[in-house]
Formats: sequence, structure tokens, C-alpha cells
Amino acid sequence: MRIVIVGAGIGGLAAALSLHAVGETDIRVYDRVSELRALGVGINLLPHAMRELTELGLADQVLDQGVAPSTLAYFNRFGQPIWSEPRGREAGYRWPQVSVHRGELQLVLADAVRERLGANALQLGHRLVRVEEGADAATAVFATAEGDTSVVADLVVAADGIHSAVRAARHPDEGAPIWNGLTLWRGTARVPAYLDGRTMIMAGDGEQKFVAYPLSAPDADGIARVNFIAERRGVGSETVDWNLAVDAGPIVALFRDWRFDWLDVPAVIAAADELLEYPMVDRDPIPRWTFGRTTLLGDAAHAMYPNGSNGASQAIIDARTLAFHLATASSVDGALSAYEGQRRPATSALVLSNRGQGPERVMVLAHERAPEGFTDIHDVIPADELTGISAGYKRAAGFHPDILDARPSLTPSPR
Repeated sequence: MRIVIVGAGIGGLAAALSLHAVGETDIRVYDRVSELRALGVGINLLPHAMRELTELGLADQVLDQGVAPSTLAYFNRFGQPIWSEPRGREAGYRWPQVSVHRGELQLVLADAVRERLGANALQLGHRLVRVEEGADAATAVFATAEGDTSVVADLVVAADGIHSAVRAARHPDEGAPIWNGLTLWRGTARVPAYLDGRTMIMAGDGEQKFVAYPLSAPDADGIARVNFIAERRGVGSETVDWNLAVDAGPIVALFRDWRFDWLDVPAVIAAADELLEYPMVDRDPIPRWTFGRTTLLGDAAHAMYPNGSNGASQAIIDARTLAFHLATASSVDGALSAYEGQRRPATSALVLSNRGQGPERVMVLAHERAPEGFTDIHDVIPADELTGISAGYKRAAGFHPDILDARPSLTPSPR
């Protein structure tokens, strides 16, 4: 089967590797950039995504690039603890959680695509213009430096991100991504390790928040590479530019009082190698992903807020699910129907859950009920309510241990 994948991000590359793993060999991944570089900042791969990367034979390479967090801990804006829980293998999962630089993960996946599918499997400098549907095929038309070129495929997978050209063509009235009024400033910095050196922290509330997690183990001097996200409502704009670098000074000032016994937040922001500004945006769930022999995947299908650290993980699961159904269904059309039927309701619910803050709701509740702080969090939020919020999100996102361990593998049995 001839397969065209539009987009060489995490979702598109994971789709190529997943399809190759089930026996497909005629796969080409197209991207508009002329060179893949390790751009961006850190992301988290949750255990359900690491299960899929393990089954693709990539777990060791991914772990080599990042850190497996031991703990996730929530605090209010005064640094007072709200909730903490073990993560990954420390929480009893069979697979770790991994914090890794997005661009470095992308290069790991790209190298694997070239190694397994051949050097020509990745075609750069191709900007998608349109997809033309046929009876049992689709034609992708790309603009290149030499002019337009057409590629006929049995399947086109649109993994072309939040600004997906394929989605825009099929849902022309949708408009721009939806901004919720929060702006994110993201960066990496080399700073003294905090807590146990493997803890992901979130501090703040619905108006202002700071997130940090290590991307490397501490060196001999106790210095670690840390990824951070600073958030504030009512600052910035809704323009989506993933590479907009800004001066750290004004952002340091916004967090000038956030100095905790265990972390100096303004010092971390000030130490950033580069500070990138993003509006917090998503898209409404849509009623249809598949049109003929074209389907959506990843952010093109379900761009969501980063609450819960789930965007990249869901794209990887999309990729594996699509490949599973193509390998096991009796027809391509049946496979696409099964893929969308399984993934669209689940991710639509997750998009809406993230709008309600997802697991980070514990910080919002703490602020609403005790805006000046507290002596004991359980005077503010009962323990069973905290536990319920955490477990409920894990179930909604598909990585509660009971669900993940019981779910059948997405690696098809040999025919």
C-alpha cells in the first residue's frame, strides 16, 4: 500500500514507524521545512506512550535523551504542597514516564525512520497545497522549490499540526485556534537541581502558574538542565508562532515573588537559554476526521491544552492505533472507520477535560478555597477529592494503571 504522511513531527514520524512495524514498506513522510533541527522545549511522554515506543523498539533511545520523573507534585503560588504522587515505574507502571526535549525526540524518531524505511522515506521542503480524493486513492499536491509535485497514495495521513491544511480544507469555517487568555513562556535552563532531582513540579493556580521538570540528571556540581513553563492570564496575544523568542526580563518580573525554599522561580526564568512565547490554544472537537482515503492524526485531529502533559502521547497512540487497524481490518475503509471510531471520542473528551484544567484542577481549587494559603491542604480539599481528580484524569486519558496494564497490545498478532 502506498502511504503519504504529511508532517514530520512526533505524530507523523511515529505513524511511519508504526506502519512499517505492521509490514508497510511504501511510506513517505513529507514536511515543509528544509531541515529537521532540535527545536522547541521539553515534553513529557506518559506511560501509555512509552508502552508504544517500547513496542516499537525505541525505549532505550528515548530514555537516553531524557529523565524518568519519580514524582509529580502540585503547589500553590506560595510553594505550599497541595498533592504529590509517584510517576512511571515508581507508581507501579510497567513502563516509565519520560521527560525529554521535543526536538531531540523528533530527531530520534527521524533517524529511526531513515534507518528502517530508507533515506528517501523523509522528504523535506514539501509544503502541502491540497489533497484530491479519488474513488480508492488520494493525491497529495505539494509545493517545492522546483514547483508543484503530485503524489498518488492509497492513504494520506494528515499529521500537519494545529494549523493543518487538510483539516482547514475539510472544515473551512473553523477559523483560528481558540485562545483561553493564558500565555505560556517556555524555555530550558541549567540551574541547581531541586527536590530529588527527578520531580516534576507545578505551582500556582488558574491565573498564574509555573511548571518545571528536569531533562538531565544533575552533574557533579549539582546542576541540571530543566525545562520550564511560566503562565499568566491577560498578558501576550493570541497569535500562534511556535518560534517567537522574547526577552526574559518582563517575565522574571511577573514571578519576582515566587521564591520557594526549594526553588527560585525568577532565577530559573532568568537563566533560560531562550524564552519562547505561545498563547494557550486548542481547537474544538470535530465530528469527522476521515474523508475518503485521507485521515487526521495528532494535533491536526485534536489539538489540546498542555494540561496533563498529553499532546505528544496522544499523537503516538493515534499512530499505533491507525497502524493496528490497517493491519487487522479487511479493508482500508474499514480500518479508517475503526481508527476514528476508537480515537476521536476519546481525544474529544480529553480536549474538553483539559479545558477544565485536567489534573491541574487541584491548584485551582486550592486557590479558590484558600487564596492566602493554608496550614493543611486537607482542611481545604479532602484527600479523597484530590485522589479522585488524579485518578479520574488518568482514566480519561487512558493511562490509569488498571486500564493500561489490562489493555491488549497494539502490536498485531502475526497473520
